[in-house]
Amino acid sequence: MKYYIIAGEASGDLHGSNLMKALYKQDDHAEIRFWGGDLMQAVGGELVMHYKERQFMGFAEVILNLRKVLGQIKFCKSDIEKFQPDVIIFIDNSGFNLRIAKWAKALQFKTHYYISPQVWASRAGRVEKIKHDIDAMYCILPFEKSFYKKYDYEVNFVGHPLIDAIADRPQIDDNAFRLEFQLSDQPIIALLPGSRKQEITKMLGVMLSLVDDFTDYQFVIAGAPSQDFEFYKSFIKKDNVKFISNRTYDLLSISTAALVTSGTATLETALFKVPQVVCYKANAISYQIAKRIITLKYISLVNLIMDHEVVTELIQGDLNKMRLKKELIAILETDKREKLFLDYYELEKILGGRGASENTAKLIYNAIKPSN
Repeated sequence: MKYYIIAGEASGDLHGSNLMKALYKQDDHAEIRFWGGDLMQAVGGELVMHYKERQFMGFAEVILNLRKVLGQIKFCKSDIEKFQPDVIIFIDNSGFNLRIAKWAKALQFKTHYYISPQVWASRAGRVEKIKHDIDAMYCILPFEKSFYKKYDYEVNFVGHPLIDAIADRPQIDDNAFRLEFQLSDQPIIALLPGSRKQEITKMLGVMLSLVDDFTDYQFVIAGAPSQDFEFYKSFIKKDNVKFISNRTYDLLSISTAALVTSGTATLETALFKVPQVVCYKANAISYQIAKRIITLKYISLVNLIMDHEVVTELIQGDLNKMRLKKELIAILETDKREKLFLDYYELEKILGGRGASENTAKLIYNAIKPSN
């Protein structure tokens, strides 16, 4: 059967690649065409457009690039019509995907959604559109099933794919890794400033402002696969700062603490049991708009899933050198670290066991395969 998958950023590329592997196991004759990245491309199928070409962060950035976004939507619709898939699988990326879903449903394409849009964070009214336009929803956060139930929409909780992605990764040798990237033998503080240029620009400078205050630690920037080293180079002005691209999991596996931009990376860091401070600073206009429509108590997935403050969140004006230094000192001290470790283990239990990609692929295949 023919599968058309649309993923929009680095995390979607990761989850999309694992879903593709599972679909190929389920369906020997699977033909996959997709929007994604390098990881999905490595699995097989045919790449239509790389996510690097369509990364816009926040409301203001989307508006400024509206012409380009509308052109991509038009192209996507045309490409789907030519391919005539048995099912379209949307992965996160709601701004783009829900527009395609509305159009696709009207043309009677089967529409399945893996990793729910964050309608529980803002504009819950979108649930009615999702109910109308999406045939099946596969959720990865445990509270999403009960959220949708309030709107009389039955969804599938499949577990979180990061559990598998982290458990299945090859183990590394600490000393060999340090030697490969010329790291010192000091404890490592990982800096995860995000994947988009706009957020990296806003976050990384503040993170690096702490380097001179923590000379007993090695600071390492986790470079996003979507950005080249040339972009990061202007930020690196200290000898005790290293840069490692596209090896974030390996870096987290040997890190003592981390400063992390809000997003999927906060959950990844928690699953590696690394104490962290969550950072977030947006374009001023985007932040003011978001503040008025987002109804959540927290911005990090760790706190949202646990439903209480596990990790400290420094948002907008609170993300400054003084506050960040204070919170980093706290997570380097024994009492705070021990409490974090206990919460992290509880978090992993709540997320469920392994098999999210396989569960999703099986449900999709069984839903669309011809009946005998």
